Amino acid sequence: MKEIITPIQSKGHPLAILKKGREQSLSRYHLWIFSRAIARVTPEPQEGDLVDVVDSKGKFLATGSWEGGNIAIRVLSFDTPIVDEKEFFENKIRAALRLRQKLHLPFSETDSKAPNNIYRLVYGEGDGLSGLIVDIYGHTAVIQAHSMGIFRRISLIKEVLLECQELELQAIYDKSSSTLQKEISEFYSDGYLYGDAIREPLYERGLRFLTDIEKGQKTGFFIDQRDNRELVEKYANGRNVLNCFCYTGGFSAYAIRGGACSVDSLDSSARALDVAKEVIALNFPELEEHRHQVVNADAFDYLNNLQGGEYDLIVLDPPAFAKRKDNVRNACNGYRKLNALALKKIRSGGFLFTFSCSQLVSPYDFRMAVLTASVEAKRQVRILRPLFQAPCHPVNIFHPETEYLKGLLLYVE
Repeated sequence: MKEIITPIQSKGHPLAILKKGREQSLSRYHLWIFSRAIARVTPEPQEGDLVDVVDSKGKFLATGSWEGGNIAIRVLSFDTPIVDEKEFFENKIRAALRLRQKLHLPFSETDSKAPNNIYRLVYGEGDGLSGLIVDIYGHTAVIQAHSMGIFRRISLIKEVLLECQELELQAIYDKSSSTLQKEISEFYSDGYLYGDAIREPLYERGLRFLTDIEKGQKTGFFIDQRDNRELVEKYANGRNVLNCFCYTGGFSAYAIRGGACSVDSLDSSARALDVAKEVIALNFPELEEHRHQVVNADAFDYLNNLQGGEYDLIVLDPPAFAKRKDNVRNACNGYRKLNALALKKIRSGGFLFTFSCSQLVSPYDFRMAVLTASVEAKRQVRILRPLFQAPCHPVNIFHPETEYLKGLLLYVE
């Protein structure tokens, strides 16, 4: 069992005093306070300490965790100070659980024809817990801390999760090393906080998936695309499908179940493609060989080398092209190039599912990149519907940054 850094116990919170007129974002319930808005903090906090935020006249506004960077404070509670941390996290996590139950998550294997035991339980700012991600894979919870405030309270969060008996957890895995600042991640390793690795069937809407919690991307699976995968299933019947950046074959499995004539799963990672082949074999053991092929290649090169017309449904789900503000322009250019290639090569009457998971790229910027790509490809393109992240990744209306996944379903003539 790994050791966890525990929070420093203090009798009172330091005060973060805002500059005059800098409280407007808090009146709109935005969850980040930037360093330029702060006049001073007294006494000086350590990273991860809770601080009480007051305006220039001393009026209490919020309690949050002191992070010390550009995003200096991540707000956890508005209007009411946090007195009992255990009670606060219990209330927030149980509220998140109630929402998932209202979304009918999970579906059990025994009472549903389409079981689903993979879902996001806590989505950071979307659930009012800035910096915390908790994903559920069957009877395992995977935690990621994206802030020092959460990192220093992982032991407390583990305790709260275990007390949620409805979850029936047998294991809790901490996967925070890749999401923490470099000086912490260099000496901190991921590991099980409770229990050990479990071998059990993992389902999404009745399809079996193999997730690599310990070494896979994100927490092991791209849970946010669940509803979009189901939409691909509805459009795949009788079509030749290309799933670019397929990872472990999520869109591919849905397309096959939807009746696709053929599905090609493309990724630059041979390891991911091996898992994709296993996923397809697990779900469709009697599938004809020609209906699913894996392609180990760069998506840009592969699309560029197509003659055109080979596919009439293409999925473009690339990794984030922009992780810093100064990358946004290059990212939009990348989305333009990628979509232009797909639009040039897709068969007339085809469907293009195209996505951006770059939080810093706005829905408007992404749509403009696709518009420019359509002009460049000289194709008539219609938007059938915008695409979003699954509801277990709720968008906080006061915090637009929570709407990170944006996509478009296009009809191409």
